[in-house]
Amino acid sequence: MLRRDTSRSYQEFNGEDSAGPLGSYQTNDVSEVEQDQASCDPLPDEDTVDNNLMSIGFNKACVKNVFTVILFLIYLLLTTVAVFLAYQTISDFMEKLNHPVMSVSYKEVEEFTAPGIALYPGKAQLLSCMHHYHDNIPPLVALDRLKERNCIKEEVIYHGPYSNQTQKRAIVVRGPTDVRNRELVFLQFSRNETEEDFSAISYMIFAKFSDMVKSLDKATFMMDCERNYSMWTFSGGFRTWVKMSLVKTTGRGNESVEFRQESSVVKYIDKRPPQEQANELFFVVFQWRDPFIQQVKDIVTANPWNTIAILCGVFMALFKAADFTKLSIKWMIKIRKRHLRAKVRELNQIS
Repeated sequence: MLRRDTSRSYQEFNGEDSAGPLGSYQTNDVSEVEQDQASCDPLPDEDTVDNNLMSIGFNKACVKNVFTVILFLIYLLLTTVAVFLAYQTISDFMEKLNHPVMSVSYKEVEEFTAPGIALYPGKAQLLSCMHHYHDNIPPLVALDRLKERNCIKEEVIYHGPYSNQTQKRAIVVRGPTDVRNRELVFLQFSRNETEEDFSAISYMIFAKFSDMVKSLDKATFMMDCERNYSMWTFSGGFRTWVKMSLVKTTGRGNESVEFRQESSVVKYIDKRPPQEQANELFFVVFQWRDPFIQQVKDIVTANPWNTIAILCGVFMALFKAADFTKLSIKWMIKIRKRHLRAKVRELNQIS
């Protein structure tokens, strides 16, 4: 017994073996003291933790609200652009529909339909009316040879369309047709006296000579022609060469015919005896300029399908923007209510 106690005391007071049970006992005491100190440290406040979490959630909500507002403004801008595009598209379509573009084309023909040439000689007398070819005009006809005529003509007397008191006498001649062989109509008039201030004979060219021949009321037909066609004149003492061209204009459901002409004037050298020069002579030639008919058509450049496609795209964008706006407003209201509930909860905890 004494030997066992002696050995225990020897181990307790032996300084060399410090890693024995005494060392472990001291280590355990130190760790227990550290744990006690750690347990005695102050813990973070629960209100502080809640405030931090609420501030983080509030910051996220603010960022989301800001992005939502920016996105809403962008969609609002796009909606405004879409509305303006729709208005501009409709305006352009109506502008093109009301103001069509003119298209000009040329049609070549072998011969023309014989036009009607109405001449208003007044007191002048028709000396000659001949059809010639290849620009070949024979010598002039003397006054004693008044029956040299191979043209078809009719005389029509009617009242003027603008004044019923004015009676007009028109000599209607069948115009040239064979443009390939350069057919022309040469007319010669003579007038020995006049009460007018200017020496001239008026004429008018209308679309078809056959229409006048077939008409039951030729006077009314000539009145209508005078309303729709232009009047021209040629002077005495000159040879007026008229070259005609035909223009057909097709509009909205109607078609009109217009004659354009180029004229050249050559002075007549009068070689008659002085006693015959009192009778003034008039010379006129009618001929086609070229074998082409100018066709003018109104073309509407507005494309309805293109306009409909643009409007469909615009309305789809508007509906999409309206749907997004509705969802954004609902989401903002929801976030606002959640924020108000969190604020009420915080005030209740403080109170």
